[in-house]
Amino acid sequence: MPNTYEIYLISDSTGETIDRIFLALKAQFNDFKYNIQQFSFTRTENQILKLLDDSQNNKISIILYTIVDKKLASFLVKESKKRKIPCFGVLDDLIINFSKILNQKASNIPSGQHVLNEEYYERVEAIQFTMNHDDGNMTDDIKDSDIVLLGVSRTSKTPTSIYLANRGFRTSNIPLIDENSVPNYLIKNPKSLCVVGLTTEPGRLYDLRRNRMTLINEKENIEYTNLEKIKKEVDNAKKTFQKYNWPVIDVTRKSVEETAASVIKIYEITKKNG
Repeated sequence: MPNTYEIYLISDSTGETIDRIFLALKAQFNDFKYNIQQFSFTRTENQILKLLDDSQNNKISIILYTIVDKKLASFLVKESKKRKIPCFGVLDDLIINFSKILNQKASNIPSGQHVLNEEYYERVEAIQFTMNHDDGNMTDDIKDSDIVLLGVSRTSKTPTSIYLANRGFRTSNIPLIDENSVPNYLIKNPKSLCVVGLTTEPGRLYDLRRNRMTLINEKENIEYTNLEKIKKEVDNAKKTFQKYNWPVIDVTRKSVEETAASVIKIYEITKKNG
């Protein structure tokens, strides 16, 4: 029976690059069982020491990383070597190194990551699911979601959901007008799914809504663009998140990729804690 490897993907940014590199790499090996542990925004030695301690709890770990800071990258390599954990930067010859570790000959198939395997179809299904469950639609089967995003209007719920879907996560997003907007399933089972609240600064939200009204050539909706009303919306949303103990991400200064990376980290913690 082949070993199951714990693959640690470590990045000092969103982790998208290393995720794609690993996707291409694993396509070269047919008999390769693994679990992924992803660590985005790794920028301190303490973060590295913590994840290395975690990796030592697993019998067979492999570390792949993209870290720009040479000093931090050297620290990771040095500490991994102390613990006898294979550790590779993405600029190393990964296929050769993995061939040695797995004791397998690489298939050397160009664009092997694009083979229509089960994972590919799961991603297609995730995209379809997410599009069907956008903006509060089809909440009757919300329990089938991997991730549920909640937030007031213009908090990047839809673009973040689509990004997550492309990473294989079935994502529902719910516009939060008031607590009554929360689907009954989530009220009765607040911890059954990975639910994440998205929030932003009221001033930023005001600008976004004003710009949207201009973009679609609609007369200004006084309720929609009233700053005091927006402040109340944001405050009520935060109270709802707090009531059900749902984690919150402030998207004010985050790109969609950064927000999605934070959501994925929360999902992994939720899944780990069962």
